Amino acid sequence: MVSRLNQSLLGYFKPCYKRGGNLGHPIIGSHCKNWVFHSFNGLIVIGSFLCFMLAMAYWHMYVFPGPPAAIPIYDVPERAHSKSECNFFVGKWIRDENYPLYNASECPFAERGFNCLANGRKDNGYLKWRWKPENCDIPRFNVHDVLEKLRGKRVVFVGDSLSRTQWESMICLLMTGVEDKKSVYEVNGNKISKQIRHLSIRFSLFSFTVEFYRSVFLVQPGSVPKRAPKRVKATLKLDMLDDISKEWIDSDILIFNSGHWWNPGKLFEMGWYFQVGGKMKLGISTTGAFKTALATWASWIENMVNTNKTEVFFRTFESSHWSSRTQQKCKVTRQPLSKINGKEQSPFSDIIQNVVKNLSVPVTVLHVTPMGAFRSDAHVGTWSDNPSVPDCSHWCLPGVPDMWNEILFSYLFSKEKISLQ
Repeated sequence: MVSRLNQSLLGYFKPCYKRGGNLGHPIIGSHCKNWVFHSFNGLIVIGSFLCFMLAMAYWHMYVFPGPPAAIPIYDVPERAHSKSECNFFVGKWIRDENYPLYNASECPFAERGFNCLANGRKDNGYLKWRWKPENCDIPRFNVHDVLEKLRGKRVVFVGDSLSRTQWESMICLLMTGVEDKKSVYEVNGNKISKQIRHLSIRFSLFSFTVEFYRSVFLVQPGSVPKRAPKRVKATLKLDMLDDISKEWIDSDILIFNSGHWWNPGKLFEMGWYFQVGGKMKLGISTTGAFKTALATWASWIENMVNTNKTEVFFRTFESSHWSSRTQQKCKVTRQPLSKINGKEQSPFSDIIQNVVKNLSVPVTVLHVTPMGAFRSDAHVGTWSDNPSVPDCSHWCLPGVPDMWNEILFSYLFSKEKISLQ
């Protein structure tokens, strides 16, 4: 190709070289000078035109870019399939002076034991934190919108005292939007107590209830079988759901939690052991028993609950911050932790997520374990109604449970679909 180009160029200038050949070296005649001059001007015009076309091409590429370069595709959390979705449980706590969202002393349904300020806590910095997901924001809580969207519905919490804390938090949040406080009342006239198995708060102006059922294990307690070892004082029937479960079915929003009572200190030391099929299972571990109980719960959800009507949630294990394994020492910090040292993980949370993942019906996991791991500053500590007993398991109100409810409301009522997995 190069040799052909050289031949072409030689042919192009050949007439001029011929005319000067008689003088022993190539010279250009006058008419050749004119030819070269005009040819040179032509080259300038052609070059200018090419430069202009090249500039136009670059301008067109800039104004009308072509298809974007390939972007690597990464795994995304389950159920997150569009840009409008995000994982609410990957993030950090940030300072926000708009918090807290209510005053527990003005909420008649907040237990005195969780109202840390009323019980003598002097610092209030623990109230000024908001959870911020990595790639999105939790919509700001709008109490009037939520009240309207809950109109005519039945919200049911099932679980242990930490479920009761979230239940109280929700009531206090919602009461900030109700002018007539007397229109909100406990259906049976009961005061909030650890002993009462069922509490129901009615928002009469909006015709909905927020209820709590105490069921710390979710499965049925049982009596001691004949010929059981003397150490057995009570049993848990792992293959039978709690006998009050029939009361949970006809609800619109159903939120479960369990885990804190599933430890040797609260079971074996008190003489609680496990039973399956009417037979004692003395060798089973607490985590193994929890897995069996959750399988019973899962079967009940699939067969008894109409998930087209009822939105079902299961909140994972909440991080505690005891300074010793015996749960006797409790150090409440002034600030959230910067390092969580594995507290973001829990075998109970893993079991919950695995069981829910294999369900044939939709259930949403509220995976609060990681976000709670940072909040060593937000526990009740010695600011309870019994200051002689430290508490690094439960949370002050207002506090961390409010954020659980903000996320719950966001999932239920957000215009855009949100992934919580």
